[in-house]
Amino acid sequence: MIDYKLLEALAVVVEEGGFERAARRLGLSQSAVSQRIKLLEARVGQAVLVRETPPQPTAPGLRLLRHIQQVRLLEADLGSEVPGLAEEAPQRLRIALNADSLANWWPLAVGPWVRAQRVLLDLVVEDQDVVLRRMRAGEVAACLCANGQPLAGARVSALGAMRYRALASPEFRARQLAALPDPQALARAPAIVFGPDDRLQHRYLEQLGVTQTFDYHLCPSAEGFLQMTLGGIGWGLLPDIQSATARARGALVDLAPGHWVDVPLFWHHWRNGGAALQALTRHLEQVAGQWLVRD
Repeated sequence: MIDYKLLEALAVVVEEGGFERAARRLGLSQSAVSQRIKLLEARVGQAVLVRETPPQPTAPGLRLLRHIQQVRLLEADLGSEVPGLAEEAPQRLRIALNADSLANWWPLAVGPWVRAQRVLLDLVVEDQDVVLRRMRAGEVAACLCANGQPLAGARVSALGAMRYRALASPEFRARQLAALPDPQALARAPAIVFGPDDRLQHRYLEQLGVTQTFDYHLCPSAEGFLQMTLGGIGWGLLPDIQSATARARGALVDLAPGHWVDVPLFWHHWRNGGAALQALTRHLEQVAGQWLVRD
């Protein structure tokens, strides 16, 4: 049998992105955490971590991470059924999701559910196109992303889509585009992109028939993205639910009326994720349509 203290050490090192922070969270010395990882590797006969910054799980490490995530959730269920085994601390759900959801509809959707539960959320924020990597790596129990391909051992639900429009300040449009732009002119104006993995602006221009490269600012913050657009620094694709107020008061204008991009959002969760995760899934399936576009 594997010592679950060793598995917990592996999970925390990956979640915290290093041995030093993992040691603080576990209340151990850094050398003690390192020793637990070495003992785990000796037990399984293979390396479970690649010692880089941050540490990355190997293929056997990924399988162990998925296992400990499910064990955590099932133990929480057992504690609710057998009060003598219940932990004093609330159950913690580690979830990966995209920044735009977190900045807009996600808190409104999950707020009522969280307030009614003894649950704490541990959120990991990534671009919607790469969030699934976190779940595949066994780092999270569930994720919200644009990829609908289910993972082995997991279920997936289509929640709806976020609608994005190409927006800019009136001053930016007057300075950079003179009038409502043709696609080539839009491609020559500086854009704003969330991060290196964000391909949304690229896909939007390709939808308009533009395949050339374009200049762009990088802004890895959903709120900062909106503020940079309002400030006339560049044009960007912003979700309707985030930009509605600014569009209504004329602070942002649609650069290509009638054109938009719908980004589908899928909720992935482990099949054996426990009662709390199942309840959160049912809740999201019921309420997400209040904020997301559904066919």
